[in-house]
Amino acid sequence: MSNVGSSKNTALVEEHVSLGAKMVDFAGWNMPLQYEGILQEFEYNRKTASLFDCSHMGEFFIEGTLTASGLSRIVTQKLTDMPVKTCRYGTMLNENGGTIDDLIVYKISEEKWMVVVNAANIDKDRRHFLAHLSKSSGFQDVSLQTAKLDLQGPMSREVLGRLVPGIQTLEYYGFDHFDLLGEKVIISRTGYTGELGYEIYFPWTKVKELWKEILKNDNVKPTGLGVRDVLRIEMCYPLYGHELEEIISPFDAGLKKFVDLSKDFIGKDGLLKREDSGLKRNLVCFASSNRRAPRAEHKLYSLDGYECGVVTSGTFSPALTCGIGIGLVREPLKAGDQIIFGDEKSKNSAVVVSRPFYKSGSLKN
Repeated sequence: MSNVGSSKNTALVEEHVSLGAKMVDFAGWNMPLQYEGILQEFEYNRKTASLFDCSHMGEFFIEGTLTASGLSRIVTQKLTDMPVKTCRYGTMLNENGGTIDDLIVYKISEEKWMVVVNAANIDKDRRHFLAHLSKSSGFQDVSLQTAKLDLQGPMSREVLGRLVPGIQTLEYYGFDHFDLLGEKVIISRTGYTGELGYEIYFPWTKVKELWKEILKNDNVKPTGLGVRDVLRIEMCYPLYGHELEEIISPFDAGLKKFVDLSKDFIGKDGLLKREDSGLKRNLVCFASSNRRAPRAEHKLYSLDGYECGVVTSGTFSPALTCGIGIGLVREPLKAGDQIIFGDEKSKNSAVVVSRPFYKSGSLKN
């Protein structure tokens, strides 16, 4: 069994190693970076189907109505109009309006909810929920009992349909309970790649069986976190620790539509004060003039050499065949504006583009 330092292992670590995965530490977990290689795995996801082990993510169950439990005040997104068996993306903030985490809320019933949080933030998120949920609400952290597999790609519906009758009717950002290999589990039509896909929440102790069963299909290949990062940057999806942090607000990160200012939520006053003070950032997406990729912490410059911001994420885009990046700048920029990225040793020209970079996916098919 492979172990990176003191990193935690998912239930599938032996499967990853047996498949030749390069293992790395990610958010305190021993995770597969890649198997065959980034470019090959990119092709699987964009053309057929990829299977990701995302068991490092956190899952909380909350019992109680939105108002009685206090859940509504914790999440910036509007939740009152959510139908049962739908999901909604949002954020939760500290008192200063900075982002504690971004998350997805699942409405299981009028008085039962599941919240999926980032692996690196499980402990602090648990503390935040317990501090702000009402004493009458129920809270359960099932992160270490719940494995999570992401099946993504244009053929994912066909692949999963062979194992789960009825999955074809699931709509985007919807979920349901399905029978799968003798287990009643939550499957949602969600993902982080820009393609049609599903997230499967499965018992930790039994997930090896599911992993092997899905990989029996020749149209599916195991895929690591390396290509997952490429895919999410092509979609301009934020990643906590890059586009989002406790000092970065959802407004800074271009997530204003996921903040409902008509409701009360923790951090609302701090968020509005930040806006009024003028101390705000602006998200920008840009494409390199060549194949050179920007890197996180590279500086961003105007054409006259003025330092105007910082790169938060960057990669080479196989879809666009050039370097692409996401950054935060002091003054808003518009599509078509020319900028420069780099460091003291090397600088490269780029152009600001509209989000997302990748617009040809099967996401809502």
